[in-house]
Formats: sequence, C-alpha cells, structure tokens
Amino acid sequence: MRIEQIQGFLAVVKMGNFGQAARECGITQSTMSRQIQALETEVGLLLFHRNNQVKLTLAGERFLPRARRIDQEWRNMLQELRELREGKQSELCVAAIHSVCSTLIPLVVQQFYRTYPEVQLRVTALGSDRALKVLRDNLVDLAIVMQNRFLTTAAEMVVDPLYEESIRVLMAKTHPLAAYGEIPWLELVRYPQVVFKDGYGMQRLVQERFGELGVELKAVLELNTLDAFRGVVRQGELIALLPQSALWDVEQDPTLAVRGIGAVSSCREERPLTRQVVCVTTQDRLDIPPIAYFRQLVQEFAPVCRGVLLGSGK
Repeated sequence: MRIEQIQGFLAVVKMGNFGQAARECGITQSTMSRQIQALETEVGLLLFHRNNQVKLTLAGERFLPRARRIDQEWRNMLQELRELREGKQSELCVAAIHSVCSTLIPLVVQQFYRTYPEVQLRVTALGSDRALKVLRDNLVDLAIVMQNRFLTTAAEMVVDPLYEESIRVLMAKTHPLAAYGEIPWLELVRYPQVVFKDGYGMQRLVQERFGELGVELKAVLELNTLDAFRGVVRQGELIALLPQSALWDVEQDPTLAVRGIGAVSSCREERPLTRQVVCVTTQDRLDIPPIAYFRQLVQEFAPVCRGVLLGSGK
C-alpha cells in the first residue's frame, strides 16, 4: 500500500469521479484507475461502486476514516521534516563532560541564542563514555567529550578535535606534595586518590598510565562531580588527578593547591599525561542548521577556551 494510492482514494471520494480526481492529483485517469485497482487488490475488497456516480462500498466506508488519518499523518510528517531541514526544531540536546559545561559551553550558548532564540538548548553533564552512548542512541545531537578512539570509529561519526590539555594534581594546601613545584611520579604514587567513576574517560586515562608504569593506583573513592572532588580533597591526605580545565579557578581557593606532574625519569621522550577533548556528532545531523551552527561555534570558541586554560595553568 502506497501513499499515492491512499491519496488517490481520498481524491475520488472528494470529487465523486475518477476523471476529476485524476486531474486533482495531476495524473491521467488510467493511472488513477490502476492505483485504485491495486489498492482494492491489496485489501481484498472493492472500495467503490462503479456506476454512473462513484460511491463507496461498505469496505470503502470502513476504510475512509483510516485513510484520512494516514494521509494527515503523512502530511504532518512531511511538515515536521521540512521544518527540521529549515532549522525550525524546538530543541537541541548536548551531552558534555563536566569541565566543558563550566568553560566552553557558556561561551557557545550566548552566541547560539542570538541566532536561534527559539531553539531550547538542553545541556547534560555526563562522563565521556555515557555521553557517546546517548549520542549513538539518538538521545542527544552532539557530545563534547574526552576522545575515546574505541567509541568514535563508526563511519557515521564526525569527530572534531578541539584542544589538548594537561592533567594536574589537586590537593589540600597543607598536603605534603604541595611542597613540590612539579610532583615526581615516585612521590605521587604513594598517596591515596579520589578518581572519577567507571564510565568516565579520566578514570581510564589515569589507570592506563599507572599500568604503564607498573605501579598500583590507590583509588579509595569514586566521585562524579568537580565540587565533590574539591570538597573531599580539601579535607586532608587524598589527592586527585584532574584535567586543567577542571582546575582553572582553584587558585582563588586558599584551601587548595594544584601542581604539575614531573617526569618519571630524565628521558626527554617520555609522554606527558594529557587528554584530548573532541566534539562528536553524526553526519546526518550536520544537515540540520542549528546543529551545524552549534558545532561551528564549538570549533570557533575552543581556541579561546584553551587560551584561558593555558593562562590559568601558569
């Protein structure tokens, strides 16, 4: 059953004549007749009495209200897709890691609303793995996350590198490690740590580095908000390895300290501990103007955000 058959059926009902219905639909009378015959063959019953005046059969009477609903749903769907293509969507959903929500997103939102004031922007703070999952499940339109090459390799994924940032150590101002300018790894591994929960890219990054060094990560507590990290670390011996973007305003807190991580050895080729932040969406979404524009703004403001982060780490 095809939509043109249903629309042809409704045209015949409206005009009461196959010839006039054909002209209404912009087709020949023979084509109209074939469409109705094919429809009747599919439903297994005649829909019209073909006398001097075309009238509905009992089956046609039963079919009519449903045909009208199908036709209306088809028209509604076409209208919604037309509005989507023209950028008239009601909302745009973004999933982003916590640090991005407090640094990059505010810069983007202000400019976005100037161009699309009628679009409701919904931003949810999630861990990287979870954010990419809800993107794949079509629950959000973009994800701004820590790069995970295992979750962004699908052909439909569009990945824009935004910036790379260093991982630093957060601790209480009175912590013994605060005496260092850069904390040696051999000292760092001695202390218990607060880490992100499973599903956050930062937990995986820290675990992988400790594994590379062949030392045990003394993770004694898992959290998922930056405020919680600060509150726990502020109390005493626990430390946390966090990205620079999560620590840009810590210097304003007299109870906390941030330090860089020194090299394990004097080898100049040793890889520093950093993470890459990326914007991820799917190719089909880039045909939607508000989504494409939001992605453009993210790319434009990422260097500004990175400059602020680098300045805060001096």
